Amino acid sequence: MVDIPHTELSNEALRGLIEYFVLREGTDYGHADYSLEEKVAMVVKQLERGQAKIVFDEKDDTFNIVRVR
Repeated sequence: MVDIPHTELSNEALRGLIEYFVLREGTDYGHADYSLEEKVAMVVKQLERGQAKIVFDEKDDTFNIVRVR
């Protein structure tokens, strides 16, 4: 797996990647309902704070956004 710094992506690419991530089935936001914009904003804040990162799996040619522990 390779870490992809969110700052290395264009705004459009980052937005598309985050939207794909938050719209995937199984993404858990607890009991509250959030709009797409709210979900995207939450992920952006987590990336900016270093609480999450983008990882790319070269073997499967897939990406994910994961929490940093």
